[in-house]
Amino acid sequence: MNKNYDFLTVKNHIEITEYIQKSKFISHVFPIHSEYQAADIINRIKKEHYKATHNVYAYVLGENKEIQKSTDDGEPSGTAGIPVLEIIKKEGLNNILIIVTRYFGGVKLGAAGLIRAYVHMAKLGIKKSTIIKNVLCEKIRVTIDYSYWSKIENEINNRNNIIHEVEFLDKVNISLFLQKHEKEELINYIKNTTNGNYLIKTFGYRYISMDINKK
Repeated sequence: MNKNYDFLTVKNHIEITEYIQKSKFISHVFPIHSEYQAADIINRIKKEHYKATHNVYAYVLGENKEIQKSTDDGEPSGTAGIPVLEIIKKEGLNNILIIVTRYFGGVKLGAAGLIRAYVHMAKLGIKKSTIIKNVLCEKIRVTIDYSYWSKIENEINNRNNIIHEVEFLDKVNISLFLQKHEKEELINYIKNTTNGNYLIKTFGYRYISMDINKK
């Protein structure tokens, strides 16, 4: 597992509709975590919009964005799925599925028009989405004496470290989610502040969603 890995994705599902040359286009944007989840969502949208002319989709998954799939779903080859996929890649997003539903309105757009329409709907869906950063963090628990708590609490808050919970028992147990560089810096601070009088336990890694402006 790449412990320095992080990526941009969307926070939640959004849906937006626009009419282009009398055709109704609906852009659906979803955060996803697996191909199984992507397939389930695609099937659900197809059932919901079974009267639609096309349900074009593209998605990107994997730590190195190694899973990339798209389909034109009946549109001329290369005019729908691939343009949507290229927008996802251009925006640097991962673990994301975009489905663009089209209800044909009677006006043929031609190859260039179709590409413009699907690119526009993919961009519009992303623009209307909330973009977040998923960062791989390690969960740790630090145990200290009460006499150190106030100073260490201030330092944690100043660093904007993510506190999961604090337990006040015979000692103070502080559970945090930390990136690699945050862990090294904070533990060094705690070590110096407590003169080494602390305990630490690790609980593995998980992804934490952060505001894209955080560090």
